[in-house]
Amino acid sequence: MQFDFDGSAPLYQQLAAQIEEMIFTGGFDEGAQVPSTTQLSQQLHINPATVLKGMNMLVDEGLLEKRRGLGMFVRPGARQKIMECRKDNFYNDYVKKLLVEAAKLGITKEHLIELIERGEHDGTIKH
Repeated sequence: MQFDFDGSAPLYQQLAAQIEEMIFTGGFDEGAQVPSTTQLSQQLHINPATVLKGMNMLVDEGLLEKRRGLGMFVRPGARQKIMECRKDNFYNDYVKKLLVEAAKLGITKEHLIELIERGEHDGTIKH
């Protein structure tokens, strides 16, 4: 388990984002226990309260659940929840802007589809 902190956001947010990424990519399976606050704070050399704040963010988002006396576990459906949230963010962050710019340039829906297909054929998009 590798964590990288870059200083651009508060540590607890970076920690939460990296645990979320591990859930999404299969580093933590649904139902699996995640390392304890103490383990993470010792491993990462950060305050346990900071770790707890990040973990609680994931609990609030419905990705982790606390089991009294046992620790934190990945909730069933967490990966799908992350996928849906990321799809929404992709639409809001990229697709809407693409459509606005395409309209400014007079690019039609058909031309956009051609451009996407061109990206598939020239190796830009890899499946």
